[in-house]
Amino acid sequence: MDGGRPQQGVPNAKAFRSAPAVQALLIQAISFALVLVVAYAMSALTNNQLSIGGAAILQGVVAASISRWRDMAAWWAPIQLLFPMAAIIVPAMHLPTWIFLVAFILLLGLFWTTFRTQVPYYPSTPAVWEAVAALLPRERSVRCIDIGSGFGGFILRMSALRPESVFTGIEVAPLPWLVSALRAATGRSNARFVRGNYERLDLADFDVVFAYLSPAAMPSLWRKASAEMRPGTLLLSCEFDIPGIEPHIVKRASKDTAPLYGWRF
Repeated sequence: MDGGRPQQGVPNAKAFRSAPAVQALLIQAISFALVLVVAYAMSALTNNQLSIGGAAILQGVVAASISRWRDMAAWWAPIQLLFPMAAIIVPAMHLPTWIFLVAFILLLGLFWTTFRTQVPYYPSTPAVWEAVAALLPRERSVRCIDIGSGFGGFILRMSALRPESVFTGIEVAPLPWLVSALRAATGRSNARFVRGNYERLDLADFDVVFAYLSPAAMPSLWRKASAEMRPGTLLLSCEFDIPGIEPHIVKRASKDTAPLYGWRF
């Protein structure tokens, strides 16, 4: 008998319950129950009926408010707000069922583990790429990795600007990774794209680490970078800083672009 197996299951169950997607579903269930109470009270006290559309709007407002109160990531509020209304409107459109399967596969390929990592798809802009390029050492080749490389725009651009250097993108979602790998292959770029979780990498292998993640992911990234990155290397983050850690670099390409933060080791 494996006496440790039940104990190993406890953290997994706890992690599942704490996953943002699970919390969002639980909030919707609580909001639905509250709306039922309101509808019953309205019917009993005023003899008026709460319409289905009104109930959906009310449920969305309640769910979005609870999500903000629970300090969930900012993008959950509009999702929670629109979900009940979408659940009513979409079936009424009588769309072919295969559309939902295709949409599900595409969304799964794009967002993949967003529900667990709390890192949605954030594409960086060419202005940010140029700002990063200006910070790269000119006197030698560099090894740079983009954590969460998406569709590969940043890495492909850097590889074209600095062909003597090695630029790698890592992406956990299969669809963006596949697109970026195909772009590199068809464009005859020497950029490299790998699919996987950056937590399995050794950041000591890179001179520059670039990330455009989310506020929820920054403390974990800092712990890993602090433990693994070598003296003289550079950690860059677009838009999101690291709580409690003063950046050595704060750069903004223009007033309309996200700031670029940097930490030297």
